[in-house]
Amino acid sequence: MNEKSKQRKKKKRPTAGEPYPVTRAVTHIRLVEVNPGKLAALDMLAPVFLSLCQQYVTLFCTTEFPNKLRDPLYQTPLSERWHRVAIMQAAGVARSWRSNRTTAYQQYQEDLSQYQKNLADGQLSAKAKEPQWREWNVPTLREPCLQANVNVVKLEECRDSTYDYWLSISTLEKGRPIAMPVKLAPYHKEALTDPKTRQARKLNSSVQLNKRDGVWWLTLSYDEEVQVETALDAPVVGIDVGIANFVTTSTGKHYGSFHKNLRARHKRDRAKRRRKAKLRACLKKKGVKQLPSTSSRTGQRLIRHVKHEINHAVNQCFAEPEHQGVQFAYEALSVASMRFKARAQNAYLRASNLGHIPQQILWNSQKRGVQATSVISAYCSQECSVCHYTDRKNRPDQRTFHCQVCGLEAHADYNASVNLSRRVGDRQLHACRDRTAIKAVLMKRHEAWKQQQGVGNIRPVKRRKRGKSSTAVSSI
Repeated sequence: MNEKSKQRKKKKRPTAGEPYPVTRAVTHIRLVEVNPGKLAALDMLAPVFLSLCQQYVTLFCTTEFPNKLRDPLYQTPLSERWHRVAIMQAAGVARSWRSNRTTAYQQYQEDLSQYQKNLADGQLSAKAKEPQWREWNVPTLREPCLQANVNVVKLEECRDSTYDYWLSISTLEKGRPIAMPVKLAPYHKEALTDPKTRQARKLNSSVQLNKRDGVWWLTLSYDEEVQVETALDAPVVGIDVGIANFVTTSTGKHYGSFHKNLRARHKRDRAKRRRKAKLRACLKKKGVKQLPSTSSRTGQRLIRHVKHEINHAVNQCFAEPEHQGVQFAYEALSVASMRFKARAQNAYLRASNLGHIPQQILWNSQKRGVQATSVISAYCSQECSVCHYTDRKNRPDQRTFHCQVCGLEAHADYNASVNLSRRVGDRQLHACRDRTAIKAVLMKRHEAWKQQQGVGNIRPVKRRKRGKSSTAVSSI
């Protein structure tokens, strides 16, 4: 198949007003343990599949580009159909890894060019360091996860039994599949029922099997088309993403925070990791071969809890009564390339999972039929929402915004969300190719504001250093 044929078969993105296809998942369906022998056969299949999938993930991330139609390369006791499923799953993991790595590398190139330009112009601060690129590690598959299609796992509706479905799974023994009963809970049945017609939804042929804490769980999915109900002339609400407040809107409300309990748990987990790292280094010097891992279960639980809090904050934002009938504008945040000078701040940034917030905002807008637009976020936290003056000195601290020209004082996240709400449909900013061009446009708007207000040439207020008197001392 040539490239033109592949492009024709690709699904087109829906335009404004067209229904958006959404795939919804029904999770946490526990497989009924009626026959330990069937679960033992599934337990024998999982590690073999996981090992084969890891081999192809390493291949697609280091040597070859992801290709789900690649010919089998490695020897395995799995059947040819399971082998094909492993290749397709590994290609999806590698494709996502390569895409995120490319985005991070592009951001690194932009930061490096900006650093070199400031160095050539003599505007580089004494504490500034040259951006360094850190090569990404190949993903490691730890938990058994089988993203199976109908060729190896078949879901059939059960009509003459107390169970809802039968799951036929191919095993390592050729010609001897196992039949696993599936019992749905009341909330599963409610999720799989169309509220308009009160009929069962049509399920997708592919399923997902996960094993956690020795228990197998099933995930089903179905497709649904969601119509965008937001009017084109609806008011725009800006959403700023942060750590102190996960979501801050231009209506002046804050949702969620990483501070308090989550921050304390992160500090304890980081201290635990550092102790285990010291122990690992000490054992390595002594020649111990089997070294303890630096990962911890508390850290994994913290990651899940942070994502849960983010999801809850975004859901609260969209369910707000005053946010009904509006469209949202959120910042296109690139967290993969963010770096701080202090290691503690970098660990704090990674633990906050900021990159998950824009994804959750997009998903909530799609499933609710609300228009949400990703806008350019450059200098949104340094730009004054009144006079458009853009400078780093407008942020005396992380929480406060104080304009050096017009004197506006506001919450920093609120000021940024107001700027984001105004950037929807801003063609002048979208035409800019780098941050320098964006700042030039903002400063032109500031000059236009000064002429409109008739204030003339106003210079930014110079802040006095602490400890110095405001009046000069005359010599005697």
